[in-house]
Amino acid sequence: MRLEWLEDILAVAQTGSFIEAAERRFVTQSAFSRRIQQIEQHIGVELFDRTRKPVQLRPTTETQRSRIEELAEALRQLVGDLKQGAKLSANRIVIVSQHALTATMSAMIIERAQRTAPDAFFRLRSANLDECLTQLFSHQADIAVVYRLPGSSHPVRTDFVESVVIGREQLVPVLARGRVDWFLGCLSAGELPFVAYPADVFLGQAMERTVLARLRRDLRLEARVETALTFASCEMALAGVAPAWVPTSLARRPIEEGRLADLSDHLPSCDLEVIVARLLGPRSELEEQIWLELADRSGRLDGS
Repeated sequence: MRLEWLEDILAVAQTGSFIEAAERRFVTQSAFSRRIQQIEQHIGVELFDRTRKPVQLRPTTETQRSRIEELAEALRQLVGDLKQGAKLSANRIVIVSQHALTATMSAMIIERAQRTAPDAFFRLRSANLDECLTQLFSHQADIAVVYRLPGSSHPVRTDFVESVVIGREQLVPVLARGRVDWFLGCLSAGELPFVAYPADVFLGQAMERTVLARLRRDLRLEARVETALTFASCEMALAGVAPAWVPTSLARRPIEEGRLADLSDHLPSCDLEVIVARLLGPRSELEEQIWLELADRSGRLDGS
């Protein structure tokens, strides 16, 4: 059963006239009559009582009218969804980013991309570093946005992938302002309770190399809480559980509001680069446009 046939049947049922139904369906009366005959021949059932004025559905057809209306609406919705899906598929970009970046920079990344592709559909995924690269290499994502330690080697292979630094970030030590005296007392005693990142995730490894290894020389480090989520680390610091190292983009507002204290005068920070990466090889025009906008060095996300 075709959608146009259902709409033809309903047009007659609603108007009670083949002439008015033909006008509603934007065809001549003769063409419309032939279509109705074709429908009835295809089904093998006479649908209308033509002896009555206005024209009425036969009783067997009338009992199925609500089903015909529901089916027509469902088919219209299906057609619309298929068209929309095809449009989105042809105009879709999948961006995968590390969890911390998804939380702090995803809005800026999408806003930058929309400058050159305002009608594009963006699918944003969040994953740890290894999964970001896996999705990139397996073509599940078009572009990856990940961290890198400045001057360090990175698992993004240059023979398969091209990458560009688009911004810089810092993990800064913060704590609830009302707990700063407690923190200073811990330092005086040679102790440092802190919120840790797991050793098997990128931020945990970066913190160990750039911050914790230095502090361990002079202080007894005690991880009070461990979480892979920067949002959770920030909430722990706000609750006064222990100092936490969180991205400046995440900590800036609570610091400005006076809820968090920046402990950078007492503890080192961790510098990070934000890079975009994509596979080498053929790509769509849309992906190329978005890549050029994101990789534009004159528009770094951090304004540098």
